[in-house]
Amino acid sequence: MEKEHTVKSVRRALQIIEIVSAKKDGLGVTEIAKQMDINKSSVYRILTTLAQYGYIEQHPETERYKLGYKFLELSSKLLDSIDLRQEAKPYLRQLEKETNEVIHLVVYDQGEVIYIEKLEGTETLRMHSKVGKRAPMHCTAVGKAILAHLPPAVAAEIIERKGLPKHTDRTITNREAFFRELETVRQNGYALDLEENEYGIRCVAVPIFDYTGSVVAAISVSGPTIRMTDDRISDLAVRMRQLGSELSARLGCRQPHSEAVPKGR
Repeated sequence: MEKEHTVKSVRRALQIIEIVSAKKDGLGVTEIAKQMDINKSSVYRILTTLAQYGYIEQHPETERYKLGYKFLELSSKLLDSIDLRQEAKPYLRQLEKETNEVIHLVVYDQGEVIYIEKLEGTETLRMHSKVGKRAPMHCTAVGKAILAHLPPAVAAEIIERKGLPKHTDRTITNREAFFRELETVRQNGYALDLEENEYGIRCVAVPIFDYTGSVVAAISVSGPTIRMTDDRISDLAVRMRQLGSELSARLGCRQPHSEAVPKGR
Protein backbone atom coordinates (compact mmCIF):
# COMPACT_ATOMS: atom_id res chain seq x y z
CA MET A 1 0.00 0.00 0.00
CA GLU A 2 2.84 2.40 0.84
CA LYS A 3 4.49 1.75 -2.54
CA GLU A 4 1.18 2.34 -4.33
CA HIS A 5 0.68 5.61 -2.44
CA THR A 6 4.22 6.77 -3.32
CA VAL A 7 3.70 6.06 -7.03
CA LYS A 8 0.40 7.91 -6.97
CA SER A 9 2.04 10.93 -5.32
CA VAL A 10 4.78 11.02 -7.95
CA ARG A 11 2.20 10.73 -10.70
CA ARG A 12 0.20 13.61 -9.27
CA ALA A 13 3.32 15.74 -8.86
CA LEU A 14 4.20 15.18 -12.52
CA GLN A 15 0.64 16.01 -13.57
CA ILE A 16 0.80 19.27 -11.62
CA ILE A 17 4.10 20.16 -13.28
CA GLU A 18 2.58 19.57 -16.74
CA ILE A 19 -0.54 21.59 -15.90
CA VAL A 20 1.44 24.51 -14.48
CA SER A 21 3.89 24.50 -17.41
CA ALA A 22 1.01 25.09 -19.84
CA LYS A 23 0.15 28.45 -18.24
CA LYS A 24 2.68 31.25 -18.66
CA ASP A 25 1.11 33.33 -15.88
CA GLY A 26 0.77 30.38 -13.54
CA LEU A 27 -2.22 28.83 -11.80
CA GLY A 28 -3.81 28.92 -8.37
CA VAL A 29 -4.41 25.93 -6.13
CA THR A 30 -8.15 25.91 -6.87
CA GLU A 31 -7.60 25.92 -10.65
CA ILE A 32 -5.13 23.05 -10.43
CA ALA A 33 -7.41 21.03 -8.13
CA LYS A 34 -10.31 21.42 -10.56
CA GLN A 35 -8.24 20.22 -13.50
CA MET A 36 -7.01 17.20 -11.55
CA ASP A 37 -10.27 16.51 -9.74
CA ILE A 38 -8.59 16.14 -6.35
CA ASN A 39 -8.93 18.18 -3.16
CA LYS A 40 -7.06 21.46 -2.70
CA SER A 41 -5.17 20.30 0.39
CA SER A 42 -3.52 17.49 -1.60
CA VAL A 43 -2.57 19.90 -4.37
CA TYR A 44 -1.18 22.36 -1.85
CA ARG A 45 1.00 19.74 -0.17
CA ILE A 46 2.48 18.64 -3.49
CA LEU A 47 3.07 22.25 -4.59
CA THR A 48 4.79 23.03 -1.30
CA THR A 49 7.10 20.05 -1.69
CA LEU A 50 7.93 20.93 -5.29
CA ALA A 51 8.59 24.53 -4.27
CA GLN A 52 11.03 23.41 -1.57
CA TYR A 53 13.18 21.80 -4.26
CA GLY A 54 12.88 24.65 -6.73
CA TYR A 55 10.65 22.93 -9.27
CA ILE A 56 7.69 25.22 -8.58
CA GLU A 57 7.61 28.89 -7.59
CA GLN A 58 4.80 30.98 -6.14
CA HIS A 59 4.36 34.59 -7.16
CA PRO A 60 4.46 36.73 -3.98
CA GLU A 61 1.57 38.99 -5.08
CA THR A 62 -0.76 36.84 -7.17
CA GLU A 63 0.03 33.65 -5.19
CA ARG A 64 -0.15 31.75 -8.46
CA TYR A 65 2.24 28.87 -9.09
CA LYS A 66 4.53 28.52 -12.07
CA LEU A 67 7.57 26.44 -13.05
CA GLY A 68 10.76 27.06 -11.08
CA TYR A 69 14.23 27.69 -12.40
CA LYS A 70 15.33 24.22 -11.33
CA PHE A 71 14.06 22.96 -14.68
CA LEU A 72 16.34 25.41 -16.47
CA GLU A 73 19.29 24.12 -14.47
CA LEU A 74 18.46 20.49 -15.25
CA SER A 75 17.82 21.12 -18.94
CA SER A 76 21.15 22.91 -19.21
CA LYS A 77 22.91 19.93 -17.66
CA LEU A 78 21.09 17.56 -19.98
CA LEU A 79 22.01 19.53 -23.08
CA ASP A 80 25.64 19.78 -21.99
CA SER A 81 25.75 16.02 -21.52
CA ILE A 82 24.43 15.16 -24.98
CA ASP A 83 27.02 13.32 -27.08
CA LEU A 84 26.23 13.94 -30.75
CA ARG A 85 28.00 10.80 -31.94
CA GLN A 86 26.25 8.56 -29.42
CA GLU A 87 22.86 10.14 -30.03
CA ALA A 88 23.26 9.78 -33.78
CA LYS A 89 24.38 6.14 -33.82
CA PRO A 90 20.91 4.52 -33.71
CA TYR A 91 19.78 6.74 -36.60
CA LEU A 92 22.92 5.99 -38.62
CA ARG A 93 22.56 2.26 -38.05
CA GLN A 94 18.91 2.37 -39.09
CA LEU A 95 19.87 4.23 -42.26
CA GLU A 96 22.62 1.70 -42.99
CA LYS A 97 20.18 -1.17 -42.46
CA GLU A 98 17.61 0.38 -44.79
CA THR A 99 20.01 1.37 -47.58
CA ASN A 100 23.01 -1.00 -47.30
CA GLU A 101 25.11 1.98 -48.40
CA VAL A 102 27.89 4.02 -46.78
CA ILE A 103 26.62 6.37 -44.06
CA HIS A 104 28.55 9.42 -42.82
CA LEU A 105 28.19 11.78 -39.86
CA VAL A 106 30.21 14.99 -40.07
CA VAL A 107 30.66 18.17 -38.07
CA TYR A 108 31.78 21.62 -39.13
CA ASP A 109 35.23 22.91 -38.24
CA GLN A 110 37.07 26.00 -39.55
CA GLY A 111 35.50 26.07 -42.99
CA GLU A 112 35.61 22.29 -43.55
CA VAL A 113 33.77 19.17 -42.43
CA ILE A 114 35.26 16.38 -40.34
CA TYR A 115 34.01 12.81 -40.53
CA ILE A 116 33.25 11.64 -36.99
CA GLU A 117 31.40 8.44 -37.90
CA LYS A 118 31.29 6.16 -40.93
CA LEU A 119 29.27 2.99 -41.43
CA GLU A 120 30.38 0.91 -44.40
CA GLY A 121 27.08 -0.72 -45.37
CA THR A 122 26.91 -4.17 -46.96
CA GLU A 123 27.55 -3.18 -50.57
CA THR A 124 31.06 -2.82 -51.97
CA LEU A 125 32.13 0.83 -52.27
CA ARG A 126 35.56 2.38 -52.00
CA MET A 127 35.60 5.99 -50.85
CA HIS A 128 38.33 8.37 -49.67
CA SER A 129 36.42 9.23 -46.51
CA LYS A 130 37.43 7.95 -43.10
CA VAL A 131 36.78 8.96 -39.50
CA GLY A 132 38.92 11.93 -38.52
CA LYS A 133 39.54 13.04 -42.10
CA ARG A 134 38.64 16.54 -43.27
CA ALA A 135 36.74 17.28 -46.48
CA PRO A 136 35.79 20.42 -48.41
CA MET A 137 32.33 21.85 -48.01
CA HIS A 138 31.58 23.09 -51.52
CA CYS A 139 31.69 19.73 -53.31
CA THR A 140 30.30 17.36 -50.65
CA ALA A 141 26.64 16.84 -49.85
CA VAL A 142 27.33 17.03 -46.11
CA GLY A 143 29.29 20.26 -46.58
CA LYS A 144 26.57 21.90 -48.63
CA ALA A 145 23.92 20.77 -46.13
CA ILE A 146 25.78 22.66 -43.39
CA LEU A 147 26.83 25.67 -45.49
CA ALA A 148 23.24 26.28 -46.60
CA HIS A 149 22.16 26.76 -42.99
CA LEU A 150 24.98 28.96 -41.77
CA PRO A 151 24.45 32.73 -41.67
CA PRO A 152 24.94 34.02 -45.25
CA ALA A 153 27.90 36.18 -44.25
CA VAL A 154 29.65 33.18 -42.68
CA ALA A 155 29.02 30.98 -45.74
CA ALA A 156 30.31 33.75 -48.01
CA GLU A 157 33.45 34.18 -45.91
CA ILE A 158 34.17 30.44 -46.08
CA ILE A 159 33.85 30.40 -49.86
CA GLU A 160 35.98 33.54 -50.13
CA ARG A 161 38.69 31.94 -48.02
CA LYS A 162 38.53 28.39 -49.35
CA GLY A 163 37.44 29.06 -52.91
CA LEU A 164 35.63 26.57 -55.13
CA PRO A 165 38.44 24.31 -56.34
CA LYS A 166 37.61 21.76 -58.98
CA HIS A 167 37.61 18.14 -57.79
CA THR A 168 35.83 16.63 -60.79
CA ASP A 169 34.29 17.97 -63.98
CA ARG A 170 30.99 18.16 -62.09
CA THR A 171 32.22 20.38 -59.24
CA ILE A 172 30.37 23.71 -59.08
CA THR A 173 33.14 26.29 -59.45
CA ASN A 174 31.06 29.39 -60.29
CA ARG A 175 30.30 31.48 -57.19
CA GLU A 176 26.84 32.64 -58.30
CA ALA A 177 25.84 29.12 -59.33
CA PHE A 178 27.08 27.76 -56.04
CA PHE A 179 25.02 30.15 -53.93
CA ARG A 180 21.98 29.31 -56.06
CA GLU A 181 22.73 25.69 -55.18
CA LEU A 182 22.71 26.54 -51.46
CA GLU A 183 19.34 28.23 -51.87
CA THR A 184 18.02 25.04 -53.46
CA VAL A 185 19.38 23.05 -50.52
CA ARG A 186 17.54 25.31 -48.07
CA GLN A 187 14.30 24.97 -50.01
CA ASN A 188 14.52 21.19 -50.43
CA GLY A 189 15.83 20.37 -46.97
CA TYR A 190 18.61 18.17 -48.34
CA ALA A 191 21.85 18.49 -50.33
CA LEU A 192 23.31 16.46 -53.17
CA ASP A 193 26.79 15.55 -54.35
CA LEU A 194 26.41 14.34 -57.93
CA GLU A 195 29.97 13.15 -58.57
CA GLU A 196 31.24 16.57 -57.50
CA ASN A 197 33.86 15.24 -55.08
CA GLU A 198 34.64 11.76 -56.43
CA TYR A 199 33.85 10.27 -59.81
CA GLY A 200 31.28 7.50 -59.68
CA ILE A 201 29.92 8.52 -56.26
CA ARG A 202 26.61 10.25 -55.55
CA CYS A 203 25.50 11.37 -52.09
CA VAL A 204 22.45 12.84 -50.40
CA ALA A 205 22.73 14.63 -47.04
CA VAL A 206 20.58 16.41 -44.48
CA PRO A 207 21.55 18.95 -41.80
CA ILE A 208 21.32 18.32 -38.06
CA PHE A 209 20.35 21.14 -35.68
CA ASP A 210 20.94 21.49 -31.94
CA TYR A 211 18.81 22.94 -29.14
CA THR A 212 19.65 26.51 -30.20
CA GLY A 213 18.37 25.82 -33.72
CA SER A 214 21.89 26.09 -35.15
CA VAL A 215 23.27 23.60 -37.64
CA VAL A 216 25.89 21.40 -35.95
CA ALA A 217 26.30 18.39 -38.21
CA ALA A 218 25.09 16.53 -41.27
CA ILE A 219 24.42 12.90 -42.16
CA SER A 220 24.65 11.38 -45.62
CA VAL A 221 24.12 8.27 -47.68
CA SER A 222 26.73 7.60 -50.38
CA GLY A 223 26.67 5.07 -53.18
CA PRO A 224 27.81 4.41 -56.74
CA THR A 225 25.96 6.11 -59.58
CA ILE A 226 24.60 2.77 -60.78
CA ARG A 227 22.67 2.37 -57.51
CA MET A 228 22.10 6.02 -56.64
CA THR A 229 19.66 6.80 -59.42
CA ASP A 230 17.57 9.98 -59.47
CA ASP A 231 14.50 8.04 -58.31
CA ARG A 232 16.38 6.41 -55.45
CA ILE A 233 17.87 9.72 -54.34
CA SER A 234 14.38 11.24 -54.27
CA ASP A 235 13.14 8.39 -52.08
CA LEU A 236 16.19 8.60 -49.81
CA ALA A 237 15.78 12.36 -49.42
CA VAL A 238 12.30 11.91 -47.97
CA ARG A 239 13.48 9.30 -45.47
CA MET A 240 16.59 11.24 -44.51
CA ARG A 241 14.68 14.44 -43.88
CA GLN A 242 12.55 12.46 -41.46
CA LEU A 243 15.56 11.00 -39.66
CA GLY A 244 17.27 14.40 -39.64
CA SER A 245 14.25 15.96 -37.99
CA GLU A 246 14.07 13.16 -35.42
CA LEU A 247 17.76 13.44 -34.54
CA SER A 248 17.56 17.23 -34.37
CA ALA A 249 14.59 16.92 -32.02
CA ARG A 250 16.61 14.47 -29.95
CA LEU A 251 19.26 17.18 -29.61
CA GLY A 252 16.58 19.61 -28.40
CA CYS A 253 15.86 21.45 -31.64
CA ARG A 254 12.41 22.93 -32.05
CA GLN A 255 12.91 25.54 -34.77
CA PRO A 256 16.03 25.47 -36.99
CA HIS A 257 17.54 28.84 -37.86
CA SER A 258 20.74 30.29 -39.30
CA GLU A 259 21.56 32.98 -36.77
CA ALA A 260 24.36 31.32 -34.81
CA VAL A 261 27.79 30.20 -35.94
CA PRO A 262 28.43 26.56 -35.01
CA LYS A 263 31.31 25.53 -32.81
CA GLY A 264 34.52 25.14 -34.74
CA ARG A 265 34.19 28.52 -36.43
